[in-house]
Amino acid sequence: MLSYTLFENKQSVQWVTFIHGAGGSSAIWYKQIRDFQKEFNVLLIDLRGHGNSKTNAKTIAKFTYTFPELANDILPVLDSLKIKKSHFVGISLGTILIRQLAEMYPERIQSMVLGGAILKMNFRSQILMKIGNLFKYVLPYLLLYRLFAFIIMPRKNHKKSRLLFINEAKKLYQKEFIKWFKLTAEINPLLKYFRQIELNIPTLYVMGEEDYMFLPYVKNVVADHYKTAKLHIIPQSGHVVNVEHPIIFNKVVITYLKSVE
Repeated sequence: MLSYTLFENKQSVQWVTFIHGAGGSSAIWYKQIRDFQKEFNVLLIDLRGHGNSKTNAKTIAKFTYTFPELANDILPVLDSLKIKKSHFVGISLGTILIRQLAEMYPERIQSMVLGGAILKMNFRSQILMKIGNLFKYVLPYLLLYRLFAFIIMPRKNHKKSRLLFINEAKKLYQKEFIKWFKLTAEINPLLKYFRQIELNIPTLYVMGEEDYMFLPYVKNVVADHYKTAKLHIIPQSGHVVNVEHPIIFNKVVITYLKSVE
């Protein structure tokens, strides 16, 4: 079972589950814990191979990595804690896993908050992924990861986010990185499906004004999914909005979650 950390609030019956992105860990939510625990029970999960959910070489080789399988990793944690339903907050690739989980088990999702959401890969990002797939067995994975982090978060004010994700990515095994990177081969048809289908689940997208690779597509989807989706754009912020502007992020998300309780 995946590693997790609990921060309980005896005055609340509401749960908020945080899902990090690829290469990160639950450590990226350190600026959210105190504010969210005042209102909710908080659950932080380390995805397969990340943080304290370490895998060994035999385990990595044994299992295939698909979005449904990785989303299914989350369910045993909820079941073990007897959490029937939770709000979910994700960042970057973690938003794809939350959306996949909602597709399979909508009754377990009270609402979705998708920060730095990935709903479509633009031309530049698709070229980037193809180059990465071409050289993933040749180049050290950290070199590739540094390159991707810089392209996705290029500005000076994104530096803190870049460094945090790179430092967390250092804890991954090379084989683990390759397994996660192979997921990019199946990402486009999955994202196309997500863009077309509107689930009956309250959804808030929290995006950075400077998240140039992903924000335009989120705007289009929110316009199409107007029955359930809302969008909040944080000025002067890049892809990892919860790290770059935690005070704004926390206030916006907590207000939203309390409105859908």
